[in-house]
Amino acid sequence: MKQEFDLIAELREDQGKGASRRLRHEGKVPAILYGGGRPPRALSFDHNKVLRQMDSESFYSSVLNIKVRDKSQAAIVKDIQRHPAKRQILHIDLQRIVEDAEIRMHIPLHFVGDDVAPGVKAGGTVSRLMNDVEVVCLPRNLPEYFEIDVSTMEIDDMLHLSDISLPEGVELVELSHGEGHDQPIVSIHVIKAAPVEETEEEAAAEEKAADVPTVSDEEGEDEAKND
Repeated sequence: MKQEFDLIAELREDQGKGASRRLRHEGKVPAILYGGGRPPRALSFDHNKVLRQMDSESFYSSVLNIKVRDKSQAAIVKDIQRHPAKRQILHIDLQRIVEDAEIRMHIPLHFVGDDVAPGVKAGGTVSRLMNDVEVVCLPRNLPEYFEIDVSTMEIDDMLHLSDISLPEGVELVELSHGEGHDQPIVSIHVIKAAPVEETEEEAAAEEKAADVPTVSDEEGEDEAKND
């Protein structure tokens, strides 16, 4: 069952960097809601509540229910600004959606069966070449994720975008560009360790060491007696 996300928002009148800093000090995160043929609305959310919801992967590929007072608005996440060092959300961009208008979203790929794949049992390694794909569809058809089964893959096998099983009404944006855009998403190969090449400095050091004369045990004993 697809997870539902309800976000309680407050309208904010003050805007600008100073107003945003004050909101963050109060434990809130500023946001903007735009699109849908209506003017943008400046909002704020409880930071910690939103942060907990963001721990779910589905948050980023779901239609969110934004509640402002006694009204609700369906929206999707378009951009999130994060603090570079802290676990803090600085700003959220949300886009209103309309039921009969298509949206573009990035949907995660879930790879399953890699522990039983014949190629893995034969010594191969699964290389995941994509983590998500961009789709276009109506909001009601939006998938939560795509499951990619690699359980039958052999060594040197590869799956492409065209191998993804798409629900009705969902298209991959990349494939809509035509031939040459059916990119690989996962493969199984035997990864061989590359030989370590000797550097010029190491080679020169070895040559220098080889030119240094060595003293035999007998010569060493004779020198000791002479001393």
